[in-house]
Amino acid sequence: MELRDVHVRLPARGGPAFRRSVVHALTGADLAIAPGETVGVVGESGCGKSTLAKVLIGLQKPTSGTVLFEGSDLGSLPRKERAARLGASVGMVFQDPSTALNRRLTVHSVLRDPLDVHRRGTPAERDERVRELMALVGLPPSAAAALPGQLSGGQRQRVAIARALMLEPSLLVADEPTSALDVSVRAQILNLLLDLKDRLGLSMVFVSHDIQTVRRMSDRVVTMYLGRIVEDVPAAALADTRHPYTRALLSATPSLLDPMEPIRLEGPVPSAVHPPSGCPFRTRCWRATDACGEAMPPFTPASEPGHLFRCLHPITDTDTGAGSAVLQEKTP
Repeated sequence: MELRDVHVRLPARGGPAFRRSVVHALTGADLAIAPGETVGVVGESGCGKSTLAKVLIGLQKPTSGTVLFEGSDLGSLPRKERAARLGASVGMVFQDPSTALNRRLTVHSVLRDPLDVHRRGTPAERDERVRELMALVGLPPSAAAALPGQLSGGQRQRVAIARALMLEPSLLVADEPTSALDVSVRAQILNLLLDLKDRLGLSMVFVSHDIQTVRRMSDRVVTMYLGRIVEDVPAAALADTRHPYTRALLSATPSLLDPMEPIRLEGPVPSAVHPPSGCPFRTRCWRATDACGEAMPPFTPASEPGHLFRCLHPITDTDTGAGSAVLQEKTP
C-alpha cells in the first residue's frame, strides 16, 4: 500500500459565528509499505496515528491525496468494490478488544462473520476455518461458545487478531493492540503478532506510542507529530535518529542498550485546528530558529540507507548528549 500526499481535514465545532473550524488530522502523508514489511508508527496522543491507520483500512476517506493498493487507486473505485477489496485484503486489530467485539455474539459467530459477509466457502468450510484460526492464535476449542465478556483481555485480543486474519489479508494494521492489556499479557500478544507475521508472510503496520515496542516489532519506524510524518528511519538505526522529536521520544523510555539523557519538552502540544507555520514541532524544539517557521522542511536523506527526516537543524553524531546541555540550562 502507498499513500501519496494524503490530507485528512475533519470538521470541528468552534471559531467565529456561523463558521466551522477544521482539524488538520493528517497533512501531506507519504508512506509506502512493501510486501512482508512491518512499519511502526509512533508519536504522542493526537498526532494522527489512528487517522493514518483508518485511511489504510478504508474507514477514513482522505480529503485529498492518493491511496494505492497493489497498484490500484482506491479513490477511483466504486464504493462497494473498494469496500470488498479492502475488507478481504486488509485486516485491522483495534486498540480495545472489549469494545471491538460484539458482546452479544459468541466467539464462533464473531470469527465466522467475515466469512459469511464475503461468502467464502461452504458452511462446513467456514466452521473449519474458524477452528483453524482459533488454534493458530492459541485459543482453546471451548472458547468458541463463550461470549467476549467471559474471556480475559488477552483472549479477547486473540479473538480480534483471529478475526482480522480470517480472510487471509496481505496487510494487517494493528492500532495500539496492547495498550488496553495488562503488562503480563502484552508480551504474549506481541510475540503472537511476530510469529504470525513470519508464518503467514504478512505486511504489517504497528501503531503505538511506545517507541521501544515499535522498535522491537518493526523494520522501519515512522514518527508523526501534529498530523505530519517527520521522520522515517530503519529500526536498526533508531539510536541514530536525526529529528529532535524522535530523539525526545527515545529518551523518554528506559533502555539498557542505548541509555540517553532525558530530554524534557517545554510547552503544550499546539492545536491541530491552528497548527504553527513551518515545522509544527518548532514551538517545543530546543534547536528551533526563525527559519523553522517559514516553511515545512522537505525530506532529507541521512547517511543510513532508507533514513529520511524533515528538520533544518537535525541532531548529528557530533551532538554530545543530544540536547542534554540545553536541558540543563532550562531545568531548575
